[in-house]
Amino acid sequence: MPVLAALVVLAAGASGCATPSAAEDSRVPAGAASASASAQPTTGDTAGPTTGAARLARPARSQRVRFVPQRVVLPGGAAAEVEPADTVDGVLQVPTDVHEIGWWTGSAYVGDPFGATVLAGHVDSVDQGVGFFARLLQIKKGDWVTVSANGHRATYRVRSVGLVAKQALADDGSALDQTGDHRLVLITCAGRFVPEQGGYQSNLVVIADPVGPAR
Repeated sequence: MPVLAALVVLAAGASGCATPSAAEDSRVPAGAASASASAQPTTGDTAGPTTGAARLARPARSQRVRFVPQRVVLPGGAAAEVEPADTVDGVLQVPTDVHEIGWWTGSAYVGDPFGATVLAGHVDSVDQGVGFFARLLQIKKGDWVTVSANGHRATYRVRSVGLVAKQALADDGSALDQTGDHRLVLITCAGRFVPEQGGYQSNLVVIADPVGPAR
């Protein structure tokens, strides 16, 4: 499982944030190996001398729920749609609509046993105004965030809220590492806005731990 080299949110005056990443997704979906193995029926001993039919093994289905996030709800009940966001030339293509959020396809699924599920969004835009993730400026340690999709949901409790210089996040990607215990990472632009230096000079990074398993 590779470690993310960097994932930095940059701001542009007209479009909010864009998020570079230097990682390539090499995740193996949970249960893929067991699904392959269970596809081949196995035989057991016959029940007795009068029956020649072999029994088929029926392994128990995994109880783990894992899914791609489609909706996120922040404290207070505000909700936004989540769209898959790929990287192009090392930059995460966050949705241009500042009211939508991007799930980095190189990050963990909700419900995975390890790695970070990374959601990134714009704080604002010249054309569209305040973005959905501007609400992260008010989030606090201990707050709850819910992520859902197709009848499944997972709840997280905020562990930390920090303002990180763009370059610092690029140099130390520990919050976005795809090893270690599972967690939710929310990212947007914050700090000083300096147009001649590319816009916002910092990232707001919120890290939250799961409250029980995804359901």
